[in-house]
Amino acid sequence: MQFSIQREVLLKPLQQVVGVVERRQTLPVLANLLVRVADGRLSLTGTDLEVEMVASTEAEKLEDGDITIPARKLFDIVRALPDGARIDMKLNGDRVALSAGRSRFTLATLPASEFPTIDEIELVEKVSLPEEVLRELMERTAFAMANQDVRYYLNGMLLDLQEHTLRCVATDGHRLALKETRLDSKVSSRRQIIIPRKGVNELVGLFETGDGMVELEFGRNHLRVRRGDVVFTSKLIDGRFPDYEAVIPLGADKHATLDREVLRGALQRAAILSNEKYRGVKLELSPGKLRLVAHNPEQEEAVEEVEADTVVSDLSVGFNVGYLLDALAALRGDKARLSLRDAQSSCLVQEDDNEESRHVIMPLRL
Repeated sequence: MQFSIQREVLLKPLQQVVGVVERRQTLPVLANLLVRVADGRLSLTGTDLEVEMVASTEAEKLEDGDITIPARKLFDIVRALPDGARIDMKLNGDRVALSAGRSRFTLATLPASEFPTIDEIELVEKVSLPEEVLRELMERTAFAMANQDVRYYLNGMLLDLQEHTLRCVATDGHRLALKETRLDSKVSSRRQIIIPRKGVNELVGLFETGDGMVELEFGRNHLRVRRGDVVFTSKLIDGRFPDYEAVIPLGADKHATLDREVLRGALQRAAILSNEKYRGVKLELSPGKLRLVAHNPEQEEAVEEVEADTVVSDLSVGFNVGYLLDALAALRGDKARLSLRDAQSSCLVQEDDNEESRHVIMPLRL
């Protein structure tokens, strides 16, 4: 195996796949990248047995073959080389020789036969959508995923595919984020899959702004995403996601529309004197205004008043201020709408003129 390539051409696919590789591994080969030359192209593969990233590119002086090379060392070497350097790499026995200008490196290898790869997946559904749309769906919901929760199915994101709609949903049991988009084609039947947290983070990091398209291939046990020269595959979480539609408050007829940035600023100031453990802030609605009140065990108090387009009178509910701020940060537009049912209900946070993005926050007892 051998190839010759410009530093910048190799660095981009390296950056895409090296993030998948964990620094601490149970198997030595998982610290390596699979480097393969075949069919006139160079491909790089990284995996941690849960997610896999394959990036391919053009190269010169190709000689077919494959081997695994320490991922972090290869990435650090290529990144440290000067701009415009031409890299020549060749396999000699059980070592890889890498040269660029006056620089020479020899790297240890492990056989490609030891590298675990995900081959074909059992395809059950396939959809295409703009890369920017999928990126926004995930970015605006990922913050609500649980982290190391014993309810393992919450440590990921639900992709809910139904008819002409794709929804991304995440919840940690205290708040929920939902964003949906309309698809050009109708799917054969409803599909629900849960992508693990790491898979979501890798995908969000992979996407770029632009007008490119991505393909989502739904398998029984995997999701595969194809974007240009990159193929991303993730195992799915085997579990039942909560009935998220039941969490969205029905009959939430008490509304308040506010300037989103003004409300964020008021919440950030009130949070300074909130209880460090519960981060609670009380929302008190009255005609034309929203009053925010926060207390802490030192008997300190913060009070903020914000103008609001509302006719609600004498309604007071407590919420985690961090969850409110996260929801507002995920919205777009100048106006935010808060919807409540009563003093015990959850809060539905939305953009004033858009039903595609919804955030639900459970109340606190203050």
